[in-house]
Amino acid sequence: QVQLVESGGGLVQAGGSLRLSCVGSGSTFRFDTIGWYRQAPGQQRELVARINSKSTNYADSVKGRFTISRDSSKNTVYLQMNSLKPEDTAVYYCNVIRYSGPSVPWGQGTQVVVSS
Repeated sequence: QVQLVESGGGLVQAGGSLRLSCVGSGSTFRFDTIGWYRQAPGQQRELVARINSKSTNYADSVKGRFTISRDSSKNTVYLQMNSLKPEDTAVYYCNVIRYSGPSVPWGQGTQVVVSS
């Protein structure tokens, strides 16, 4: 069973940057499609970026500001977040995407707070 550990969140002013990390266990993690999700208070969890072996995709709300990447040698997927806005405030999670949805137990997430 893949286990996920997210880190890198924090408090940042609007316009600032953060880089989140997602470390996954298991031999298939480096080949899997990985997604970064976020959940703001009172809202549903949403997919903001994903990466597979060939491409990356982004939600319109983060396109041009966030970049997803991976270091397969470290079983790690990153989310570089630039030009942060207060509406980016949320708990950020990563997950393995199979059959169009998250497929392993969620990690603890990492909190991002963007102040105006």
